Amino acid sequence: MTLSEVTPADRTTVEATKTSPRYVRDLMTREVLTLERNEKLSLADDVMRLGRVRHLPVVDADGALAGIVSQRDLFHSGLIKALGYGTHAQRQSLDSLVAKEAMKTEVVTTTPDVSLRDAAEVMLEKKIGCLVVLEAGKIVGILTESDFVKLYVGT
Repeated sequence: MTLSEVTPADRTTVEATKTSPRYVRDLMTREVLTLERNEKLSLADDVMRLGRVRHLPVVDADGALAGIVSQRDLFHSGLIKALGYGTHAQRQSLDSLVAKEAMKTEVVTTTPDVSLRDAAEVMLEKKIGCLVVLEAGKIVGILTESDFVKLYVGT
């Protein structure tokens, strides 16, 4: 194909390829809210509700990834202790538990240079809602299902 044969549609495709996110680093959320291992689950609940997030990485004293707490983990932890006692009892139970008691320690992670396609495949295969993004052992971002929805709708 010569330059004179390039159609406007071809140019649009090329431009979209140049500007469309292709790698995790292009789509991930860079400002990651985290919890420390000994912080109360009631704090996690507040952060999730106010920040409208569903996943909080848990870090150790050195800032290294130790686990992850999801909204579902909070629900199950609170429910187990407060079964049948209502919202107030659930809040009290979350206040009596700390992140390390509810977090999942096997966290699926990725790096900024992984393709979005590969990241999405991992999330689908593992049936998880996020990937914590690490670079040189440090948390540099988080990639969530919501990030993919925003990409799809163009926001």
